[in-house]
Amino acid sequence: MDEILEILEGLDLDVDFETCDTLVDDGILASLDIVSIIAELSEEFDITIPARDIVPENFNSAEAMYAMVRRLMDE
Repeated sequence: MDEILEILEGLDLDVDFETCDTLVDDGILASLDIVSIIAELSEEFDITIPARDIVPENFNSAEAMYAMVRRLMDE
């Protein structure tokens, strides 16, 4: 989870990523931010994020991203 928070904090947005659960729904993350997050998660955790998982629910919070990463690592 710490790695995901570091990635998000690297976006230099004024957001409390530990508590926010509407990053996509509230337009906090732009599409380019999500592309950057996908690339960094893929590299950091050695996973491939398939198109079916690139949905708002998986990127609305750090916890949602963590759950997705864990699931993909287990596959």
